[in-house]
Amino acid sequence: MRKIFILLLLVNLLFSEEIGELTFSNDYKKVMAQAKKENKRVYMLITSSSCRWCRKFESTTLTDWTVAEKLEGKYLLLHIDRDNDYFPKHLKHKRVPRHYFLTPDEQVIYTFLGYWNVEDFTSYVDDVDWQYSDKLKKGIIK
Repeated sequence: MRKIFILLLLVNLLFSEEIGELTFSNDYKKVMAQAKKENKRVYMLITSSSCRWCRKFESTTLTDWTVAEKLEGKYLLLHIDRDNDYFPKHLKHKRVPRHYFLTPDEQVIYTFLGYWNVEDFTSYVDDVDWQYSDKLKKGIIK
C-alpha cells in the first residue's frame, strides 16, 4: 500500500508543477477530460524554456495572491511547454507566452499574448469572465 501511495505521488509530481500558490498540470488531455467532468473552464499558459518573458510572467505575475485568487476554483490550470508537451495544433503557439481561456468543450473563450503584470493580467481575467457570459448569452459557445 505504501509503495502504491509513493508511486501515485511521483506520477502527480511528474504531471504538475507549482508556481507560487497555483498548481498547474501539463497534461492537456487529462485536464480537458477533468474540465468536462467538472464542467469547469481552463486557463492554459503556453510557454517555452528559452523565453525570458515566460519566466518573468511565472516568477512575478503568477506568484501574486490576487492572481491565484482570480484563477483558483474557477479554472483548471494547464501549463504547456510548446516544444515538449502535447496540445492541439489549431491553438496558435508560435509566440509565447500565450494565454488561452477554454470552455470544457475546448472552445476558445479568449486568448492573448505576452507578459502582463498583476494588475493588467487580473483585468484580462475579468474580461474573460465578461466574454464568457456574453458568448453564452449569444449562443456563440456552449
